[in-house]
Amino acid sequence: MDRLINIDYILDKSKAKVINPQVLAFIGDSVYALYMKTYVVKNFTDKANNLNTLSNNLVKATKQSDLVEALINDFTEEELSIYKRARNYKTANTAKNASVMAYHRATGLEAVIGYLYLINDTERLNIILSKCVGDR
Repeated sequence: MDRLINIDYILDKSKAKVINPQVLAFIGDSVYALYMKTYVVKNFTDKANNLNTLSNNLVKATKQSDLVEALINDFTEEELSIYKRARNYKTANTAKNASVMAYHRATGLEAVIGYLYLINDTERLNIILSKCVGDR
């Protein structure tokens, strides 16, 4: 997959690294959700309601938090730094059905995904996202 969405606005690493981690997670959440919905449509034949349920199960904060366990040792130093910055960022937001720790870990993962998307590192982005669905 070359790009999920073709954008002309790509940041260099130095600019992307200083973006507020919540903003990185904001864009990362969208990229992650689109990838998971595309994965579900590609791999399952069902009614839209059932596909929505399947994709929702993949994008839950608890699921993302569990994925961090499998991914964190594969993060580069740069990705780990972004993950930790986002995970530790103080916010009043919380997930409805997840612990505070799971929510923060999921936010960290989303920030890494957002960062990779914004710097146009599609190769690394696809590696991480494919690991999230178990394609190793």
